[in-house]
Amino acid sequence: MAGSRAAIRYAKAVLALAQDQKAGETVATDMDSIVKTAANSKDLRMMLKSPIVNLEDKKAALHEIFAKVHTISEGLIDVLIANKRVDLLEDVATQYGILHDALQGKEKAVVTTAVPLTDALREKVLQKVKDLTGNQVTIENKIDESIIGGFILRVGDLQYNASIANQLNTLKRTFSQN
Repeated sequence: MAGSRAAIRYAKAVLALAQDQKAGETVATDMDSIVKTAANSKDLRMMLKSPIVNLEDKKAALHEIFAKVHTISEGLIDVLIANKRVDLLEDVATQYGILHDALQGKEKAVVTTAVPLTDALREKVLQKVKDLTGNQVTIENKIDESIIGGFILRVGDLQYNASIANQLNTLKRTFSQN
C-alpha cells in the first residue's frame, strides 16, 4: 500500500513537470513503453527488485534499455535510483498513464467475462460506460472462466459484479445465515 502511494506521488510530480514542459504525450509514450517492457521481461522486474544488484548497475541497465526516452523520463529513473525506490519504476509508469488519461478525459474499463466479448457486445458495453462516465472510454476484456457466466465491470474505483459465481456465493451466504 505504501508503495502504491509513493508511486502515485512520483507519477503526479512527473506529470506536473511534463505538463509544464508541454511533453505530456511524449512522456506518456515513454511510460507506456516502460510498463510494456517490464511486463514482458521477468529479468527486468527481478533486477529492479533485487537488493543484490547495486544501484549503479541498475542505473546503467535502465539507461541502456530506455536510451531513447525523454529527459523527464530519464530524470525519473535517476530520482528513483537516488532515492533507492527504483523498484517502483513500473508502478510509477502505470500510475502516470492513469493520471495522464484522466487529465485527457479518458478512462479504461475492464470487463471480466467467462468467454471473450463479441464485437456487438463490446460496442454496447462501451456505449453504456461512456454514458455513465461521460468520458472517452477504452475497454479491456479479461477472460476468467471461474466467474462461470455474466460479467464484472470495473471503471476506475467502481466495480459492478454481475457474475454467476458472485450470485451463487450470495445465495450460499443467505442459506448459511438462515
